[in-house]
Amino acid sequence: MVWPFTLEFRRRWYLRRVPPGPLADYLAAPFPDPATNYRQVDFLAVDLETTGLDSKKDHILSFGYLNLHGDHLDLASARHRLVHTKQAIPEASAVIHQITDDQAATGAPLEDVLTEFLIALKGKVLLAHHSLIEEAFIDLACRRLFGGPLLAPIVDTQAIALRHFQQRQIPFKGKDLRLHALGARYNLPRYGAHNALSDALAAGELFLAQAAHRDAGQGVPLREFLV
Repeated sequence: MVWPFTLEFRRRWYLRRVPPGPLADYLAAPFPDPATNYRQVDFLAVDLETTGLDSKKDHILSFGYLNLHGDHLDLASARHRLVHTKQAIPEASAVIHQITDDQAATGAPLEDVLTEFLIALKGKVLLAHHSLIEEAFIDLACRRLFGGPLLAPIVDTQAIALRHFQQRQIPFKGKDLRLHALGARYNLPRYGAHNALSDALAAGELFLAQAAHRDAGQGVPLREFLV
């Protein structure tokens, strides 16, 4: 792991080069110190619903996110925003996330929703389940709209689970790494799948359970959870 030097260096480098605006404002805040006890760090649990899995041709349909600090989630901070898109939503995709063309047409412009998201993420760690999807879509949107990449320290609950299984030589299948399958291992509440906010909440709860399992009252540095 090359974080924090490379990531922090890149944050300062891009801060001097991106145009003034939401991304520059976001990059103005230093990232949390990886040596800090995770209980003292602010996280933003996030999930996206999209028209597909290819960030180069598919579109973001919704953002769901909420704050996490210490050992609790801040439900008052929860946000669910539909994103306006003119692209027809594939039927197979709509069946999964239940967002129709009519609903998407009422959404806010991506630039507005992304600006709000960057304000919420500023100075925090991005927390997601299978974070490659969120990272790819948000990074591309930042490049197109704000002139630079998404930079963030990231905690991925799927990656934490994979390391746990591998280190303890626990047999598993791909489906065992799904968000709700992992939640069931910790007796967490089951929410309706494929809603951005409920999936962000489920990822936040899963991380708290995973971290508590690792913590055992001794405290764990943030670096132990970073991808």
